[in-house]
Amino acid sequence: MTSRTLQSCLSAIFLLLGAWCLFFPGMVVGLTFRPELATATDQARFLMGCFGAQAVLNGTILATARFSAVTFLVFGLVGSVPFFGFNIWFWLVVPVLNSWMLLDLAGNLGILTAGIWGWHLARKEAADAEPFD
Repeated sequence: MTSRTLQSCLSAIFLLLGAWCLFFPGMVVGLTFRPELATATDQARFLMGCFGAQAVLNGTILATARFSAVTFLVFGLVGSVPFFGFNIWFWLVVPVLNSWMLLDLAGNLGILTAGIWGWHLARKEAADAEPFD
């Protein structure tokens, strides 16, 4: 596995799930919110579509940029840790989301893991590319 391959895998996840939220927002609302809150109103579909558009933007950047080791590490931390708080808050403290959102929690763990793994791979690739004196 190379850091670029890992980055492409991350891109695909964001593009696929973002497109799902962008093009089928009512389905996402119905599947992930608790039944009493799972009303796909115009506002809910609009906000879910905005969320999806942001994910598609992120996936596009992941697909076209070249991440350094530091970029992987920052992406892994900033792209996951705040969302752990979001997942826990809206699943356990203020229960808005249902258990399907544990998939999002798993995805955030994946982002953190990929960020740390990408950091490690990119550092190794940069070290291997340095000429020996």
